[in-house]
Amino acid sequence: MAKIAFPYFSGRTDIGFLLTKQGLLHDKFWWISFYTHISSSVFVLIAGTTQFNATILAKWPSIHRIIGKLYIVLVLIVAAPSGLYMGLKANGGLAAQVSFSLLSILWFIFTLLAYINVLKKKWIIHENYMIRSYSLTFSAISLRLFAMILPMFILVKPIEMYVTIAWLGWVPNLLLAEWYINFKSKLA
Repeated sequence: MAKIAFPYFSGRTDIGFLLTKQGLLHDKFWWISFYTHISSSVFVLIAGTTQFNATILAKWPSIHRIIGKLYIVLVLIVAAPSGLYMGLKANGGLAAQVSFSLLSILWFIFTLLAYINVLKKKWIIHENYMIRSYSLTFSAISLRLFAMILPMFILVKPIEMYVTIAWLGWVPNLLLAEWYINFKSKLA
């Protein structure tokens, strides 16, 4: 993700995703949202991967707490709100806008509920909401994987592909997270 995000900091507007956003180049708030979203998302992806590591949790709980706080702050204050604004301006019309906006809202809610439950020392509920939150964080990867793979198998107009990928980037992740949470609860 860092490799994908890095070129955008060159200041050029004629590269990658920005080529599709030429109509928003005048919107200063969109620019702020874009750069804060891609910057924070790289850190959130990395921070989230450490949170499910049993060794870190068992041997270094203070590291788990510090990185967890960083994850929560970045999602709640930076990544989800900026993602929501970008979602409202998404390419692909209403269907894509609803997808990306709903993704950001759920990401915020699940992360907030994870935080509230850790404060209450409700560890299992906290963990379940973090699984949901991180499944949505991981949509950054899923979306790009679907964007690379799906066109090899399905031939549709680019805008239809974009809308499809907008939903496939996160809905299967969340369904898988729910399945895992349910499976895990049956083992307990």
